[in-house]
Amino acid sequence: MSKRPIIGVTTQTLQAIDGIPTGLPQSDVMNQRYYIAVALAGGAPVLIPLLDDEPEALRGAYEACDGILIPGGVDVDPRNFNEDPHPKLGRTDGARDRVELQIARWAVEDRKPLFGLCRGLQVINVALGGSLWQDLEEQVPDAIKHDYFPNFGYDRDHLAHEVTLARGSRLRHLMEKDSILVNSMHHQGIKTLAPGLATSAVAPDGLIEAVEMEGDQFVIGVQWHPEVFEM
Repeated sequence: MSKRPIIGVTTQTLQAIDGIPTGLPQSDVMNQRYYIAVALAGGAPVLIPLLDDEPEALRGAYEACDGILIPGGVDVDPRNFNEDPHPKLGRTDGARDRVELQIARWAVEDRKPLFGLCRGLQVINVALGGSLWQDLEEQVPDAIKHDYFPNFGYDRDHLAHEVTLARGSRLRHLMEKDSILVNSMHHQGIKTLAPGLATSAVAPDGLIEAVEMEGDQFVIGVQWHPEVFEM
């Protein structure tokens, strides 16, 4: 039996999730859809705890992985890209921000495969020097609807809009299509693209929906949730 690549999946603080009762022990968790999708794709998923106060232990956990997946989740704190919070900013998770930004930078430096989903795309962009729109509806008047959240009554597999894949991009090569329909569960989005990243997909309103590292390094981030369709 061939050895499965170990894919580190970052986690989030339980207490950062809306509706979690107070008084529970501090815990790091992650939606099982992400790590089951990794397993179905042939990887061996391991969860990376939020060891932001233990940098050597965090580095050790990171180094044990052959690749990294940064999943979706709460908003990225705008102070990570030198902006004040917008009134429409949602819940944030400081420990998760610190850990994921560090791991994303390590992965790029070490040329370790890195894949970001929704928030994960945004983390990669911010880690490398880009910025985000904190609320698309408020800050981008011509934006289409992107926030098809389940708590608003939409199914997670609702195909909300099309994205056009960039010619010559790794993502277009992988998908073997010029455009695809995607689900959409976000209200933040890329404002300025980080140096070294290239746009690999755009929404009808021009919003960047996917990025990849320039050159042959495997760094890809998508704004949608492909893991939904793996279960």
